[in-house]
Amino acid sequence: MSTNWESADVLKSPMEICWQFDYDIDIDKLRNLYAKAKEAQWNGEKDLDWSIEIDPSKPLIDESSFGFDRIPFVKTLSNTQQESFRANVGAHRLSQFLHGEQGALMTAAALTHAVPDYEGKLYAATQTMDEARHVEVFERYVRKLAKVYPMSPGLKLLIDDTLQADHWVKIAIGMNMVVEGLALGAFHNMRRATTCELLGQILEGVLRDESRHVAFGNVYVGETIRDMHPDDREDVAEFAYGALKMMVDATGGPKGTGRSMPDPGFRQAVEEAGIDLGDFIKGMMEAREQGIRPDQQPGAIHSFKDLMMPALVRVGAVTDRTRKLFEEAEIPVYEDTAKLESLEDSETGAADFDRVS
Repeated sequence: MSTNWESADVLKSPMEICWQFDYDIDIDKLRNLYAKAKEAQWNGEKDLDWSIEIDPSKPLIDESSFGFDRIPFVKTLSNTQQESFRANVGAHRLSQFLHGEQGALMTAAALTHAVPDYEGKLYAATQTMDEARHVEVFERYVRKLAKVYPMSPGLKLLIDDTLQADHWVKIAIGMNMVVEGLALGAFHNMRRATTCELLGQILEGVLRDESRHVAFGNVYVGETIRDMHPDDREDVAEFAYGALKMMVDATGGPKGTGRSMPDPGFRQAVEEAGIDLGDFIKGMMEAREQGIRPDQQPGAIHSFKDLMMPALVRVGAVTDRTRKLFEEAEIPVYEDTAKLESLEDSETGAADFDRVS
């Protein structure tokens, strides 16, 4: 077997590896999460109906969820260009899910060998399997739709920093709370809006898995942070602030209405649709000047407000000192965990989210 090193990106991690020879499980919630994870495993190859045909020229997602249907420039495109635009932008968005799930696969594996407790290792191993399955199904779906687009620079930067963190708690915060929070909101919103039966099946399964991943962050990370020396707690809080600010900056601010980090992959998707990039950028700028913005639809989950920030506050990863940093950066500190907890408490994950929306 040969490795394509030209497409590989190798990082070095300073994190310690931890053996644990005490095999007692002291945290009942982790025991239950591990049991649930074993029972809820599914086979992406056999349990999904891959025979379902996908027509890339037709919307796979409700047009209003993208927000592009409100942009005057897009309405001037030919039907062929609009169809190609939908397919390629959809493939670009799903490619970010694919790349993010590979990052989650690597961070879950890192947690398995770094967490100090036996029960934590068992659970992290099940999450590793979950993430491997997610990579498999998203890759297969994106290939049916169009092509795999490059990873967004902001997402890559955040996951790289998380993978190279010097403590497993930082890795759990960067992935299980920040990156997974972003993904959970996107998965939920896309599941509500998709018109594709196969994509709906994929997202249902992924959401069930992700509900356990978020719960693990709360149960395990919260107890660890509470037991930390104040200096170590501040170090973790500093990392959490940096990770969240990096994500906020990359996605255009806490409300998603600012300027996001340039994404070469998205530009490539526009060009693949036969649209002149300069004309597209000009059209988007004109729409912005007219106050036309892609707003979230009623009932949508806001990843930052509903998931990421409340998760960090709940586990103690936001301290008095870092609250001031958030304030200086004009990043609101949201603390309402209602939607977050509804996901964690649900047996299926996805269904309970709808009841709070």
